[in-house]
Amino acid sequence: MAKLYEQEESNASVNVISSGTMITGDVVCSGDLRIDGNIKGNVRSKAKVIVGQSGIIDGDINCKSIEIEGNVKANVTVTDLMSLKSTANLVGNICAGKLAIEPGANFAGNCKMQGMKADVHPAAPANDNNNK
Repeated sequence: MAKLYEQEESNASVNVISSGTMITGDVVCSGDLRIDGNIKGNVRSKAKVIVGQSGIIDGDINCKSIEIEGNVKANVTVTDLMSLKSTANLVGNICAGKLAIEPGANFAGNCKMQGMKADVHPAAPANDNNNK
């Protein structure tokens, strides 16, 4: 079995919302969170969030890192890595430190990478001096 997380604190634990469970309201935790059920509300975690293939979230998400395999309709703010697996469906805006998207994942929204310098500009087109 793959390791799901690395605990920063020895008293942190993994929270699991199992398939068939529906929560209406905000979920706040300090440890890792695995969602295989349905949440209608905001999710905040100081650690990693995993949305399994049967997981559904309708609300905003704020966490350290996230791995999405299921259906999410939310604005997602991640300080570290956001990973969209091939089965992921995400509708909402992303703000992440790093982003990984597997082929087959669906994403509709805008993406902003944290830590980008505001003065970065696209490269100017090269001058074509051969046509003079």
